[in-house]
Amino acid sequence: MTATTDLQQRWSGALMNTYGVPRVALVRGEGAVVTDADGKEYLDLLAGIAVNILGHAHPAIVEAVTTQLSTLGHVSNLYASEPAVALAEHLLSQMGVGDGAGSVTGRVFLCNSGTEANEAAFKLARATGRRKIIAAEKAFHGRTMGALALTGQPDKRAPFEPMPPGVEHVPYGDLEALDRAVDGDTAAVFLEPIMGEGGVVVPPEGYLAGARRITAERGALLILDEVQTGIGRTGWFYAHQAAGIVPDVMTLAKGLGGGMPIGACIATGAAAELFGPGKHGTTFGGNPVCASAALAVLKTIAAEDLLSHADNLGKTISAGIEGLGHPLVDHVRGAGLLLGVVLTEDVAPAVETAARDAGYLVNAAQPGVVRLAPPLILTEEQAEGFVAALPGILDTAAAESAAGGK
Repeated sequence: MTATTDLQQRWSGALMNTYGVPRVALVRGEGAVVTDADGKEYLDLLAGIAVNILGHAHPAIVEAVTTQLSTLGHVSNLYASEPAVALAEHLLSQMGVGDGAGSVTGRVFLCNSGTEANEAAFKLARATGRRKIIAAEKAFHGRTMGALALTGQPDKRAPFEPMPPGVEHVPYGDLEALDRAVDGDTAAVFLEPIMGEGGVVVPPEGYLAGARRITAERGALLILDEVQTGIGRTGWFYAHQAAGIVPDVMTLAKGLGGGMPIGACIATGAAAELFGPGKHGTTFGGNPVCASAALAVLKTIAAEDLLSHADNLGKTISAGIEGLGHPLVDHVRGAGLLLGVVLTEDVAPAVETAARDAGYLVNAAQPGVVRLAPPLILTEEQAEGFVAALPGILDTAAAESAAGGK
């Protein structure tokens, strides 16, 4: 028995089987490289599902967490702490585009995860007094009940029906369908700037701007789920900034804490006043330790110009993969370092397995799409190594699929 199989067996006996037995047992990470229990190294091109935005054991995060934990760890939201206030101020300072950057007024609710941030946004929408919410087919917003109701994947909702009522789903990227769905009883339109779990789907040009126009005309909130796309992942601090718009509400998590659990629901304008005392809350959200980690992430992104790095390296990876001319690769879509390798056959799970065997961690977001969401500190040399290894990975996946493997 190896160290990995031992840990897998213990995992199976102690933890609820919500993800299936993990194929890898990781014990250490540094930068963009992780090591399993048997000593094998992997280039982490998934970053804990877009979470470890500065990679593993980044000195800035380690120092921030260690210092804060030795000073003040948890206070609850009955009391104020400097890290929580500073983080909220920093997130608000990044709102807006062009000449309006930094001038958007708003308020922040700090929480612990993406699904919790989306629950807060759901409640904000209902606090308007309207009941209907429009979301997108195939979207993913989380697994708690409100976020699950927003999620446009019936197979995920079905075992837990009935869902909270009032949510309608329309095709993602179809502005005409969205226009027809939004009426005077619509509280909010809930969208991802890029659909992550749905296969890194980029909407048509003008879609987000059109959604902003429609919601503004009809008095509905535009809520953008930036849990996966925010905090520099797409080469913009917030992905919606590429569309030149400002949402009424935005949710964040994943990369915000750089590996520490933290989320945020940011409301602007009148939406920022919808919550009052007693309307919502959280015990752990915005705790000083996680807020300090998030501040370290934001400062490092700025200091190391990681927005430009993500944009440029993402383009390099995309061009490199498409330039391979491999018959299994149709094209690469996405932005920055959130990329989907669209395959000509539904063999993404086999590609994930072959990549893992070759020392690379990627994700089969959909049967025909492999998702890459590496840390923003990924080097060009590391990226080039993956692109060079990809033809062999794809060939292995094709052969295994042809032989009936998975």
